[in-house]
Amino acid sequence: MPRAINLNRFDLASLRLFVAVVEGGSLTAGAERFGISLAAASKRIGELEAHVGAVLLQRSKRGVVPTAAGQTLLRHAIGVAAGVEQLAMAMDDFQRGAGGHLQLWANTSAFGGFLPQVLAAYASAHPEVMIDLEDALSEDAVRAVAGGATELAVIGANTPAEGLQTLVCDVDELVLLLPVGHPLCREAAVALKDVLALDIIGLARSTSLMRQIASAADAAGRALRIRMQVRSFDAMCRMVATGLGVAILPRAGAAPHLKSMGLSAVRLTGMRTERHLLLAMRDRQSLSPPAMAFVAMVEQRLASRAAP
Repeated sequence: MPRAINLNRFDLASLRLFVAVVEGGSLTAGAERFGISLAAASKRIGELEAHVGAVLLQRSKRGVVPTAAGQTLLRHAIGVAAGVEQLAMAMDDFQRGAGGHLQLWANTSAFGGFLPQVLAAYASAHPEVMIDLEDALSEDAVRAVAGGATELAVIGANTPAEGLQTLVCDVDELVLLLPVGHPLCREAAVALKDVLALDIIGLARSTSLMRQIASAADAAGRALRIRMQVRSFDAMCRMVATGLGVAILPRAGAAPHLKSMGLSAVRLTGMRTERHLLLAMRDRQSLSPPAMAFVAMVEQRLASRAAP
């Protein structure tokens, strides 16, 4: 008969280390992230395996991957770590007299589009809530939600989010951004094949927006002529204004800069221009009250925009 596992012997630090090792793909990466020596990390993992009575990691020269038992432990360890982080934040909020904590990671499209206005409305409606906001790539934001580093994340719809719950939080249109006076400004719409013959100002290739554009270019049998990669919509607009190239970005990200920078936004054809952003979470029913309030506000905004 299998022995019963002693719950009192589970060590939170070892569980968090195990998560770090799996996410990092090696004991070395996990140890560095956790701030301990490789030998100490190996000892902790060995003790954890002895305690649960199962091998948790399959080791090779290329690193480590969790075994079936390790996958089970990982799923629950993430939940335990996330719960403890929520507990720590709640007690910290209590000490400071705050009325809760909203954790949110978001991609560049969100920061350059709908998010600032929604957060301003949220802060006005919930002035007692502390807002913890981080600018991140969609893939990093997904990992942060899965790992319990944040409750919510705004990501591109083309970003894998296996195991997470998602809902559409914003819908925008991709447009071609040109300096006023460019020959294509006279067109009502510009075909993607004509855009792909021009120098492109873009974000990093790893962003969900650039992956969407690159996918459309691949479907057209063409390659993107990326002349410059920048970190924000504001920088994209400034580079286009100087004549260094053209850009494809959401209309909401371009709109604030059109008049001040002498730019024109033209419709695109030959590709899907509707751009969806998703709000990702682990489990809606287990969200904190501040996070639930944010989700409700986002849904209400989208519903009001969709109403005739």
